Amino acid sequence: MTKPKIGIIVGSTREGRFADHPAEWIAALARDHGAFEVEVLDLRDYPMPFFDEAASPAWVPSKDETAQRWQKKIDSLDGFIMTVAEYNRGPTGVLKNAIDYASNEWNNKPVAFVGYGGVGGARAVEQLRLIAIELQMAPIRNGVHIQWAVYEPVAKGEKKLADFGFLNDTAKGMLDQLAWWTNALKAARAKDGQESKAA
Repeated sequence: MTKPKIGIIVGSTREGRFADHPAEWIAALARDHGAFEVEVLDLRDYPMPFFDEAASPAWVPSKDETAQRWQKKIDSLDGFIMTVAEYNRGPTGVLKNAIDYASNEWNNKPVAFVGYGGVGGARAVEQLRLIAIELQMAPIRNGVHIQWAVYEPVAKGEKKLADFGFLNDTAKGMLDQLAWWTNALKAARAKDGQESKAA
């Protein structure tokens, strides 16, 4: 059985973003974990307009070529980790927009979260858990929450996320859960004939 493919979605596109730190760190840990093939998906590479399609992509094909490329990429993957910045108690607009530009491609796949910002991004992650359920995803219970005491020295270049043992331990627990759910749902989709056409 081939390893499942997971995408690490970099959930911010702003200049000077912190998101590169958690994305690179969790990608390295996920590769070292050994259960996955790992691909980093930077939303800067998918500059989709603010959602303005005639209807949800669940019902009407997207006209935007970048959105079509994004949908094919999401369809080709078996699970996801999202880096989540918290702005005003919610996720970034660009991440929500990217989520909205796909629909069926998310179905029956797991998603895990690495949050940062106010209270470690916990409030933004909670919103995304609800959105994930609506998209028929399986949000993983364990998440990583990068608090200010860690965020500040990493943002200043004084430390790296890998320097914090408790974060590495937390990430391992999350990746263990993600591996279980990714394999279980991949097998279930294969049994039901739902495996990706783009895989």
